[in-house]
Amino acid sequence: MNFADIAVNLTSPAFDNDRDEVVARAKHAGVNFLVIPGSNLDDSAKSIALAQVYEGCFATAGVHPHNAKNWDGAASSERLLKLAASEIGNLAIDKVVAIGECGLDFNRDFSPRDAQLKCFEDQLAVAARIGKPVFMHERDAFDDFLPILKKYRADLPRALVHCFTGGERELEAHLDLDCHIGITGWVCDERRGRHLLPLLSRIPANRLMLETDAPYLVPRTMPKSVRGKNGRSSGRNEPSFLPYVAEFVAGIVGKSLGQLAMETVENAARFFGFTPD
Repeated sequence: MNFADIAVNLTSPAFDNDRDEVVARAKHAGVNFLVIPGSNLDDSAKSIALAQVYEGCFATAGVHPHNAKNWDGAASSERLLKLAASEIGNLAIDKVVAIGECGLDFNRDFSPRDAQLKCFEDQLAVAARIGKPVFMHERDAFDDFLPILKKYRADLPRALVHCFTGGERELEAHLDLDCHIGITGWVCDERRGRHLLPLLSRIPANRLMLETDAPYLVPRTMPKSVRGKNGRSSGRNEPSFLPYVAEFVAGIVGKSLGQLAMETVENAARFFGFTPD
């Protein structure tokens, strides 16, 4: 059974001591396709480099809203263009599958909001210019996020709302714009993910994708004994845990695990442009 994890923060220091083993465990669990998001321009270069190392891994290039304070307009846009077009070193263009992680985060406000707005819009403009899909983040900023996305959506080939945690209003607006929806282990969290359960069946089968967002968001439906197995930190998520998210989602939407796995892999393959087999 194949799975695709469309968000693994593999550049995180949490994986510095066992990155090879993490990827190997993912493959052993059937998670054969991994997308490594970039969180800033330097990190994006690292994500792309890792995607060169590991078979079945791909990367995005972009600046997370937390890092928008370091975005300096035209110069950053130009560097992002070069990263996305793989003009640095000997990077393979087919490994850079989207622009992002870009968007708005007014929950933590690690960057000033005006900087976030500028950074997000500039990245959408880059994606539209070169015809790349966008990999987006939104938290507590929907009313500002949506008008910017609407402005560029017609010029973007595909759009993904990663780690969706919104409500019915947000979901319907994203679906109206033909966005794909990424679901993480947040949905497995009985403390804060319950509102997502009735929304899962409203996501069209051809627009749902699964992700761990590792090392964050350990699925609380998995046994604690598995979390800490082989010396792993019980608080660290990793891509080999994605089947627990898939199993939980499959149960909610009334599908077999195999069917959901097949559908979500095919969706990821179409969206990011890799071969599902």
